[in-house]
Amino acid sequence: MSKFTALTDDLHAYLVDRGARQDDLLARLQEETEREEGDVAVMQIAPDQGAFMGLLTAAIGARRAIEVGTFTGYSAICIARALPEDGELVCCELDSDRADVARRWIAEAGLDDRVDVRVGPASDTLRSLPDEEIFDLAFIDADKPGYDDYYEQCLARLRPGGLILLDNVLLSGRVLDPPEDDDSARALAGLNDKLAADDRVDLAMVGIADGITIARKR
Repeated sequence: MSKFTALTDDLHAYLVDRGARQDDLLARLQEETEREEGDVAVMQIAPDQGAFMGLLTAAIGARRAIEVGTFTGYSAICIARALPEDGELVCCELDSDRADVARRWIAEAGLDDRVDVRVGPASDTLRSLPDEEIFDLAFIDADKPGYDDYYEQCLARLRPGGLILLDNVLLSGRVLDPPEDDDSARALAGLNDKLAADDRVDLAMVGIADGITIARKR
């Protein structure tokens, strides 16, 4: 017997309206991103996903976090708001212009004292971090072929009991039968298979937005 409830547009709107407390700042950030980025704005996380991530961050008492792929800052704000005042979020963003936009919104949210946006390839930024288990949470939402490396780099720096959140693990369904020329789908399908058998973590894949995998380091 299936326990799955298919979400119609109306039912999804109901879910977001009742289950995601998007304040004025996040709403304005979302609107600006959609206006300025056009179709690429789909890279921004959804309000229900932001609420979910913030709740997880607070629930585990995270103090230090990593974000791989910051875009215009929505997810960074959701995570940073759930950190204590002396918490730290290190953000990896490849695009300097988008990093500047993210910094502006993070500052407006009053979180620039706990968020460090670093520009450059995420693999380089991650390898520059201490090779110690000092982080509580990592969120990966960047180029899909790089996910496996980002996962390994984050896992090595995560404390036991810490969480890694991986976004877009369903990739609009393309992971089911990835075409030969779809590097992103093939990379994620392979990583999903790897994580399902990875005994270093406890695992749950949930159908929020485009699919989120939650891996808890054992």
